[in-house]
Amino acid sequence: MSTTVVNTGTEGKTWGGGNKPLNASYGKMMMWFFIVSDALTFSGFLAAYGFSRFKFIDSWPIADEVFTHFPFLHGVNAPMYYVAFMTFVLIMSSVTMVLAVDAGHHLNKAKVTLYMFLTIIGGLIFVGSQAWEWGTFIKGDYGAVQTKGGNILQFVDTEGHRVALRDFVVVDAHAERTQHERKGGLWFVSEGTLPTYTVEEVVHGLETHDNVLVRTQIINEAGEKTVLSRGESLRQIKENGKVVVEGANLHVNEYGSPLFADFFFFITGFHGFHVFSGVIINIIIFFNVILGTYERRKNYEMVEKVGLYWHFVDLVWVFVFTFFYLV
Repeated sequence: MSTTVVNTGTEGKTWGGGNKPLNASYGKMMMWFFIVSDALTFSGFLAAYGFSRFKFIDSWPIADEVFTHFPFLHGVNAPMYYVAFMTFVLIMSSVTMVLAVDAGHHLNKAKVTLYMFLTIIGGLIFVGSQAWEWGTFIKGDYGAVQTKGGNILQFVDTEGHRVALRDFVVVDAHAERTQHERKGGLWFVSEGTLPTYTVEEVVHGLETHDNVLVRTQIINEAGEKTVLSRGESLRQIKENGKVVVEGANLHVNEYGSPLFADFFFFITGFHGFHVFSGVIINIIIFFNVILGTYERRKNYEMVEKVGLYWHFVDLVWVFVFTFFYLV
């Protein structure tokens, strides 16, 4: 029986297998697949943040008023300075990673070791800075009062500068307040850590300080939070004040909408986990470089693959930084 072979004219025009599609090794291809899938995940998170902010655009916290702290400079108003420093450190670590990859292409073990070390230091500084920022955000600085409707009332002086609760509220030494706990049989009213002050003490402090006004979380046409008159300030606290809020967590946020804190913890935490993972991987590759593993292979491709991941987390931070701090 004769067999007839038909030529379609497409032979040799499509990839027929092998371990180097697009002239890339299997390991690099898998890293690219991971990066693309992770990019889609971060895109979904940031899109959700964008939709939520657009929905509550008239009451969303102003970044310049939230991220104003700088380590070892207590009481100094430095809006966005430390965040800018963190971003600079992370971008510079990406530069040192590029230099490490380039040194690997030239089989220069000494330079790969140096630049990998600098990259690890930059990553550790960033992760430590993010942890400090989290702690500062959770602790809070000024305090506020949450209304029965869930809105936040802050306090300012007659010139519009923020006033902390500790500056005008006096604790009633005779008032006793017991925290409800499950072990006390009050499982149905179990509550978290008690605030430093009660709403009644805030009202009393507000009444005795004529220069203190209430500022709502609603942003006016000038792009600033709305400041109430003296009479309206007292009325809002007395009639709508529910609980004193200090700092931010997944339930309340002294800076404004709780959704802001939810997204902040989730997205920056997720990114911080990526950076921390990258630091651990870089440390492993760093010790392999020192031991001469890649020198014997005559190939520093592992440095290049971890470099792709590191550039990815740096690029993601640019978008996170833009969404949370700049826009």
